[in-house]
Amino acid sequence: MASHAKAAKPAYINPRHLICLHRRWGGGGQGDFRQPTDRDAAIPGGGSSGSVRRAPLDCSLPSAADPAVISPQDPTLVIGSSLTAACTVNSDSHLSAEDLYWTLNGRRLPAESYKVLNASTLSVALAHLNGSKQQSGDNLVCHSRDGGILAGSCLYVGLPPEKPVNITCWSKNMKDLTCKWAPGTEGETYLHTNYTLKYKLRWYGRDNTCQEYHTAGLYSCHIPKDLALFTPYEIWVEASNRLGVAVSDVVMLDVLDVVTTDPPADVHVSRVGDLEDQLSVRWTSPPALKDFLFQAKYQIQYRVEDSSEWKVVDDVGNQTSCRLAGLRPGTVYFVQVRCNPFGIYGSKKSGIWSDWSNPTAASTPRSERIPGVCDPKSGEQNSTLRRELKQFFGWGKKHAHGWVLPSDKL
Repeated sequence: MASHAKAAKPAYINPRHLICLHRRWGGGGQGDFRQPTDRDAAIPGGGSSGSVRRAPLDCSLPSAADPAVISPQDPTLVIGSSLTAACTVNSDSHLSAEDLYWTLNGRRLPAESYKVLNASTLSVALAHLNGSKQQSGDNLVCHSRDGGILAGSCLYVGLPPEKPVNITCWSKNMKDLTCKWAPGTEGETYLHTNYTLKYKLRWYGRDNTCQEYHTAGLYSCHIPKDLALFTPYEIWVEASNRLGVAVSDVVMLDVLDVVTTDPPADVHVSRVGDLEDQLSVRWTSPPALKDFLFQAKYQIQYRVEDSSEWKVVDDVGNQTSCRLAGLRPGTVYFVQVRCNPFGIYGSKKSGIWSDWSNPTAASTPRSERIPGVCDPKSGEQNSTLRRELKQFFGWGKKHAHGWVLPSDKL
């Protein structure tokens, strides 16, 4: 009896049964997947439940090294599908189907979902599966009665990728190209999804694959060099996972039409003499574009020190200075400037705004007037005005000859 109890514990546990790992497909992009083999391929099963079953494989029976084997092994299914999996124990383990139970992601599955297929095989039925809780797959594990792990299978439950959308690209000083996109209307596939940006010259050339991903966010890629000018490119994104491939619409662009640049340099903000409500802003054109034939337009934004709300001045044009008026006296202002290069080598496109320059601070002069105190200069000015008006009305009465004049009572 003692020897039988000892034999019930498997002598070997395959480490891969303990956790699901990514099985990657081939091809560049944001994830490096390998092409699925026959062992990974899922085939549709019969019935209307959408169940997916594994094709017959040589691994359907446990080898001498494995205490048990699960079939199908590592299946891929669409959300809402059903699955029947079977655990077959090795004859050397001295276990029977009645000694087994199942867990999914560590949670024991109810005995009502089990079925004894034969003396050494116990199946479990899973219905209406939800998306995998982790992109590396859900852990379906076959255990012996005492909790020992006999075999494991990774369930990949998700959705096919959607067509990527909203591809936008920009070139920093005509030296490179960065593109970003959105993963589709839903985005979440519950499976590791690989995005690959490809590009080619419009009328000739071969397909090229972008290599530097995540440079401007999760869904982006950077092409650092070897770009042609005056020739349009075709650009598109391919999305792929275990359930399929989706390809975006093709975007055509000329690098000259999507140029952006560095923010304006040497931004200076200063007072305008003793004017209490004005500041002068000056800057220089982006140095990286000084040797190229282009025009530029600028924008200024400013805010007071104790506010997060920026006010934007749009009508700066292509000048490199501007006077801000209507400001509050004795107040610190933060000012930023940005540039939009357009018309580079005759391009008809409007260009792309640069980032804002670093904030530059300056304060307006304080008002010399003290609230609540009479200003004698103001009284003198009023007296002078009254005297001049009386003189005017006196002259008018003498020379009116029928004119209708207002009253001279002031």
